[in-house]
Amino acid sequence: MSLHLKPARIATGRGDEDGRLVFDGERLVAVLVQLSDQYGPDAGKWFFEVGLGWLAGPKHPIFANLGEAQDWITRHLAGHRS
Repeated sequence: MSLHLKPARIATGRGDEDGRLVFDGERLVAVLVQLSDQYGPDAGKWFFEVGLGWLAGPKHPIFANLGEAQDWITRHLAGHRS
């Protein structure tokens, strides 16, 4: 599995726009958004805005950094591969 991130502006409707599109190879699997100052102690952390395919669902964790987010995504995708 080879995850790579592409910077993108994300229209969240909350003012947070700095985001990353997360690709597994050529497939878009998730969107991450960096939280703004309005989130107090979580400002600067990364929010799992949306997951696609196996990552879709009710979980929307917050990660301290992009490396932590990539590790979580990798683990969850690996759990669905045969």
